Amino acid sequence: MHTPEADIASDADLVATLIAAQHPDLAGPLTLVSDGWDNLIYRLGDAYAVRIPRRDVAAHLIEHEQQVLPAFAARVGVTIPAPVRNGVPSELFPFAWSIVPWVDGIDGADLTAAERASIALPLAAFVAALHEPASGDFPANPVRGVPLATRDAAVQERLRHLSTRMEVGHLTATWRDALDAPVWEGPPIWLHGDLHPGNLVLTPDRSRLAAVIDFGDVTAGDPATDLATAWLTFDPDARTRFRRRLDDLSPTDDATWRRAAGWAVAMGSALAAHSDDNPRMASLGRHALAQLAAMPGRPTTPG
Repeated sequence: MHTPEADIASDADLVATLIAAQHPDLAGPLTLVSDGWDNLIYRLGDAYAVRIPRRDVAAHLIEHEQQVLPAFAARVGVTIPAPVRNGVPSELFPFAWSIVPWVDGIDGADLTAAERASIALPLAAFVAALHEPASGDFPANPVRGVPLATRDAAVQERLRHLSTRMEVGHLTATWRDALDAPVWEGPPIWLHGDLHPGNLVLTPDRSRLAAVIDFGDVTAGDPATDLATAWLTFDPDARTRFRRRLDDLSPTDDATWRRAAGWAVAMGSALAAHSDDNPRMASLGRHALAQLAAMPGRPTTPG
């Protein structure tokens, strides 16, 4: 799996022109800070960042963020990229784009699991606050929040690929156990959708959760999807604290944690597939898969 080529052309000059045309009071120096799968991120002055799509198939994701993040920001207790200004499609650029707050901090993907342990409790509080029933329309997402059975073929294929490089027997058993768990029968629950360490920002002193970013996969469905972060982000001790805190704030049944381990297999195997083109993401996947493989007993065991 390779990082896709950009198919939407943009550069700092275009972004500066868009800002000058639609939000001239925020015009300022621009610095490219991230060239991700779906979006380019430019830092705008000291206080803001600009999210602008780089792929046609992902252009609608920024619209989803513009649709739902303002309401989230009022309740989750941590900074998220709720737009301070919406960029609208125009003759200059036919897609939505956003100006969002800039947050100083350290990318969670650049830290070890031991260093990320400090955010176990605040991340649990964030998840509990976010996970409210979704009312009205919510962004559809075919790969997040859905029944795990719909992801079976893709996950099985990735596990077959990984089996040429590592032992996957425990991962296969964890995946099957998750498929056997009772499906989510509650209302659709709001989800971040991609809650791995690369979307978590820690304060510069690494002591607190500064922000949760990149809600491009935002949707509603099975809350187990976001609980996969227990394995993606933490080591056994921090995972135990994350789970206990989340269960205190929003009691979660055994079946949901079993499905969460399945979502960790799904996401971890997807990230691990980037070994050739994105070693940073691949390392996050390998961490999650190692955490899953080391679990004693059933996937519901906190460690």
